[in-house]
Amino acid sequence: MTKHFRPWKVDEAWLLPPSVQEFVPEGHAAHLVRDMVAEELDLSAILSTYTEPRGYPPYHPAMMVALLLYAYSRGVYSSRRIARGCEERLDFQAVTALDRPDFRTISEFRRRHLAALADLFVQVLAVCRRAGLVGLGQVAVDGTKLRASASRHRAMSYARMGPAERDLAAEVEGWLAQAERTDAEEDAALGAGRRGDEMPAWMRDKRRRLERIRAAKAELEAEAQAAEAARPDPGCKVDGSPRGRRGRKPKHPPGVPKPDAQRNFTDPESRIMKGHDGFVQAYNAQAAVDAKAQVILAHHLTNNASDQDGLRPLLDAVTVNTKATPAEVSADSGFCSEANLADLAGRGIRGYVATGRAKHPDGGEDQRRGPLVSAMRRRLRRAGRRSRYRLRKQVVEPVLGQIKQARGFRQFLLRGIEKVKHEWALICTAHNLTKLARAAAA
Repeated sequence: MTKHFRPWKVDEAWLLPPSVQEFVPEGHAAHLVRDMVAEELDLSAILSTYTEPRGYPPYHPAMMVALLLYAYSRGVYSSRRIARGCEERLDFQAVTALDRPDFRTISEFRRRHLAALADLFVQVLAVCRRAGLVGLGQVAVDGTKLRASASRHRAMSYARMGPAERDLAAEVEGWLAQAERTDAEEDAALGAGRRGDEMPAWMRDKRRRLERIRAAKAELEAEAQAAEAARPDPGCKVDGSPRGRRGRKPKHPPGVPKPDAQRNFTDPESRIMKGHDGFVQAYNAQAAVDAKAQVILAHHLTNNASDQDGLRPLLDAVTVNTKATPAEVSADSGFCSEANLADLAGRGIRGYVATGRAKHPDGGEDQRRGPLVSAMRRRLRRAGRRSRYRLRKQVVEPVLGQIKQARGFRQFLLRGIEKVKHEWALICTAHNLTKLARAAAA
């Protein structure tokens, strides 16, 4: 007896096209993102930029927004990979309704509306709150180092800039003199009206590098002078003469950059930071996460490797985004300082901030001192293993792990701190969408 199989008719033409609702199962995240963008989100900031009635009709902005948000929630960030998904993946086609925008169109749309796309974070968070995914009982904050779109090998220290500038300047001067002699010889041989005076490409590259070195050197010197000017005035002696600087004599003159201060020529606003896999050219991305469903309430990004300055902006953003103040906030030792603990107390928030490293969060006696730090240390020791601080590892750290490991976002695509801030906002928005989709499917 011969076994019968289902027919496989790859050349059969369909009389009626299927509905995009049938491309993926009911309850799929593609349906949620598409319908939420079409019905819930206010896209007036994007739609208002299309004022020219002439020309070929572009793709609908709502479709492009839904495509970008869905792609980010699936861990697809490159415009080329997103365009390929529109051609090969049914879930992408369920969002675009079979539209296939080119990767240049996707990239240009993201570039043009980057700030407006970042602002959608607050609207998506509001949808999460209406769905009951935000409790504001326990909020955990943390930061992670994400690679910049630049190599740390493209950076140069201030100590190297001086010799490199002199060597390049001498080399360029020699080339310019050689070019003038060559021009004179060619004019004599070919005539003054013939071309031959163009600067060679190899010379242009060297001159551009020299200009970048000089610009980076000037930026470092300006920063050092600004830092020196911001120092508190040491005051004057009794006789009216200026009081000398106390303490150990500085190793280098005030107002002069340190020899190891660096600038990256690819992304000058990124910084070399220490990560889990060594030193990387990176930005410090931070997030405040609600404990109820691991929804991100606020995001912050800086090019400072330290987390201490990030707690206040995160708490301000939580209050602005949710119109409420969390009852508890937990953070690791990177956020511990007298100023941050005082800020938590001033807001009426019960804080659980580690004063030491991960294995001993109630330690750190040698590094951090002060009345508020001592009180926090006693609070953590008094609770022991039952401390509310232990919730931090199961609230915020899994979120950063999902972003970096599950969805594979370990390096920014854009350059410049303002663009990278908007990109981090998009990543956080995509994370909240995944939480919303999981809750809707449950």
